[in-house]
Amino acid sequence: MESMKQKPKYVFWGQIRATLFSSWINVLLVFVPAGIIVNYIHLSPIVVFIVNFIAIIPLAAMLSYAAEELALRLGETLGGLLNATFGNAVELIVSTSALIRHEVLIVQTALIGSILSNLLLVLGMCFFAGGLTRVEQSPNVAVAQTSSSLLVISVGSLVIPTAFHAWSSDYSHTTDPAGDTGIAEISRGTAVILLIVYGCYLFFQFKSHTALYSGPCRKVESRLSKPEGPSEKGLATIGCGFAGGICGHGAHARDPDEELIPELSVVTALLTLAISTALVAICAEYMVGSINALSETGNISKNFIGLILLPIVGNAGEHATAITVAVKDKMDLSIGVAVGSSMQIALLVLPSIVVLGWILDIHDMNLYFDSFQIATLFVSVLMVDYLIQDGKSHWFEGVLLMSAYFIISIVAWSYPTTVVGY
Repeated sequence: MESMKQKPKYVFWGQIRATLFSSWINVLLVFVPAGIIVNYIHLSPIVVFIVNFIAIIPLAAMLSYAAEELALRLGETLGGLLNATFGNAVELIVSTSALIRHEVLIVQTALIGSILSNLLLVLGMCFFAGGLTRVEQSPNVAVAQTSSSLLVISVGSLVIPTAFHAWSSDYSHTTDPAGDTGIAEISRGTAVILLIVYGCYLFFQFKSHTALYSGPCRKVESRLSKPEGPSEKGLATIGCGFAGGICGHGAHARDPDEELIPELSVVTALLTLAISTALVAICAEYMVGSINALSETGNISKNFIGLILLPIVGNAGEHATAITVAVKDKMDLSIGVAVGSSMQIALLVLPSIVVLGWILDIHDMNLYFDSFQIATLFVSVLMVDYLIQDGKSHWFEGVLLMSAYFIISIVAWSYPTTVVGY
């Protein structure tokens, strides 16, 4: 009888209110109908791109909120898998929409840009914001290094096909573009292997080495000590949802004496998930459809749009959450948001898009990337791996990471729209 009394009662309008007010960023939901309208009245492609670009940001937050609500009910393993799946749903939807339009350059630059944004900008801001009130912070080194190792493997899987494409031309005497022969087959085989690695990682995290991800990180007293309230605890839980479980999902992220009760019923959460996904797909279709005209009339290269602009769409909520939990000295969660999200894109989203290109018979969708993209990605992963090896972080490391991202942004702005291989 006591358990029945504790069972929450859900009121329809109360759940709608909880969904709409789950984040301050939901004020931008007014751009969703506006984005649909400006597309149908055929306004300037620049207007269509900007309005739908803004509209996707709150929809991404609602996706994550609904996924977290379901994860609270499914337990650790299924909940973590759900968060891993929907943590980068926006990137997957935008990439799929662009791939269907055969915008391979946009797909590749957007995915690489999302990895760069999380590794350099988000993690840099976390180190900086957290280090302002503390001399240093100490994340779980084992967890961070495991994620970093996975990133190194995934970057290697991009470097090798690109190197094959470039260097095989030295020995090729065919009339075909250098290195094109076999690059699709190599990429597809590599993508399947990466998906298997990701599956093994899920088993490693949720079954064989669960204790590794549940250990608390060492706390450092703030210069501006302040008791932690319920809002900070809630943000930490949301941050873990974005991280896809990298630092200990669900129950691992919460305090032992804390019990979170879902605010939505299963039906409402599933409905929110479905509606948000559908609206993201619609807005992404309009946004991607305006990119060509935007790059021609706005004098903005597709490389800049993909590397810098599009990652903002899927990562806006993650940026805010990661910085907030870093300020509260929850560096496991913060690194989970940044490094974990990048790892998911490299091992799950990118290989899935290559497999989708295989299904759609789009041979250009492979793991051959532009040398500039590969070089920036390699340097970024190397830099992050070096900084987290000592298990400590401070504000100056954040400055270094953010500076590297701004340098890449300047180069991407000046980078030509058309590059060799596209």
